[in-house]
Amino acid sequence: MPALLKRPRRRWLRWLIYLIGAWLVLTWLPVVIFRFVPPPTSAFMIERHFAAWRHGEKHFELHQHWVPWRAMNKQVPLAMVASEDQRFPFHHGFDFHAIHKAIDTAEDGGRLRGASTISQQTAKNLFLWGGRNFVRKGLEAYFTVLLELTWPKHRILEVYANICQLGDNVYGVGAAGQQLFGTDQARLSEHQAALLAAVLPNPKRLHAARPSAYVQHRAAWIERQMRQLGGTAYVTSDHPTPPRNLRR
Repeated sequence: MPALLKRPRRRWLRWLIYLIGAWLVLTWLPVVIFRFVPPPTSAFMIERHFAAWRHGEKHFELHQHWVPWRAMNKQVPLAMVASEDQRFPFHHGFDFHAIHKAIDTAEDGGRLRGASTISQQTAKNLFLWGGRNFVRKGLEAYFTVLLELTWPKHRILEVYANICQLGDNVYGVGAAGQQLFGTDQARLSEHQAALLAAVLPNPKRLHAARPSAYVQHRAAWIERQMRQLGGTAYVTSDHPTPPRNLRR
């Protein structure tokens, strides 16, 4: 009798191993592919296409084109790091210092602010959907680990700068330069790069080309942080020097 009971248990265990293996292959394979191949689109861009189709937007056009890291104006990824994730070169996908700080602020009665890293945002934008439910957050953490295990830091920045939303139906630095400033991204100034980074919290409401007083103020702060981080070497060097008083 005990032997008969063990057979179904072993069969279920075998199927569980197969399912875990299949999940790893299906989820890790695109991560490996996109380590070398530019992603043709992202989950967020696909979601926007579906929304336009569902609402019957006849003249909908999404602007995005890939800019490789070697040709990218490094002021832009530097501005994004200065604005959103100054510990990016040193963490492994999760900034626990920022998480603890956000929790402490909330416990003291302040507003609960996000502590997502650029790695987490890249995972979310590329593979997942919007929202804040626990399933999506769990998958975001899972794909963040895969990205950090598979991609070098500059690849994460390269992909993020190419797929993040920077304006109304404008995704990535290549399209943002042309659509928002009428110039190639390689010619963007430090200030223009800071303006792009300044709208990232809410690119549907904030505008880099028509900056409000809030965006201008935030862009000025980002420019100061870019200089404090030591310039573009902070995102191009394999071993950047951590400056004092890193912030979130």
